[in-house]
Formats: sequence, C-alpha cells, structure tokens
Amino acid sequence: MSDGGVYVGHAEKDAALDHGWLLGHFKEPSDPRHSEALEIKWGVHPRGDERAQWVRGEERTALLVLISGRFLMRFPGRDVLLERQGDYVVWGRGTGHSWCAEEESVVLTVRWPSVPGYRAG
Repeated sequence: MSDGGVYVGHAEKDAALDHGWLLGHFKEPSDPRHSEALEIKWGVHPRGDERAQWVRGEERTALLVLISGRFLMRFPGRDVLLERQGDYVVWGRGTGHSWCAEEESVVLTVRWPSVPGYRAG
C-alpha cells in the first residue's frame, strides 16, 4: 500500500506480482519502489528449480543472500553453495551465472544499477 511516498507491503505477496522483483526501474515512477539505482528481488524457489538459461553479458553487479534452504550459484569455473542462513555471494559486471535450488529456498537479490531494457524476470 502506498500513501504519501511510503509503501508498506509483504515481500512474498508483492514478489508474486512481478517475477519476485520488489524494487527497480520497472516500477511506475510514482511508486516509492521505483529506482534506477538498484533492484531488489525476493526469490522463492521450490526444490530443483533451476535458471532456464545461463546469464551472459551481465551489466550489473549483484548480491544474493540466502534466507532459507540450500541454493547453488554457478559461475564460470566455480560453484558456490549457500547453505546457512545469511550466506551470500557477490558477483560483478560481466560475470556469467546460473543457479539451482537444491532445497526449497528463499533468497534476497540486490542488483545495481537498475538497467532499463532488462526485463524484470
């Protein structure tokens, strides 16, 4: 709910409306969640969920924090397993990646900057 420049919501409910993304350039400019500086995603992944395609040519830096579950991040030449609440990984511009939820997982992702032209998915 937005009122006077303040938005109050629930991450899981709001995330379901926009492929998990809570904040970024893709929100309406009048929405307090509109940002061209960064994007925030609340990702809920069932066990076995995998990214359909490897990300190449990434223009943003990203931080992914494990909230719950067991989540495998794949990078060129290296896999990173997040298995304890609070485990996180950061990757920079140009770093390809993919992922797989080894258990039902919830992750929080922050990407910056929020680049128009990328879809929110």
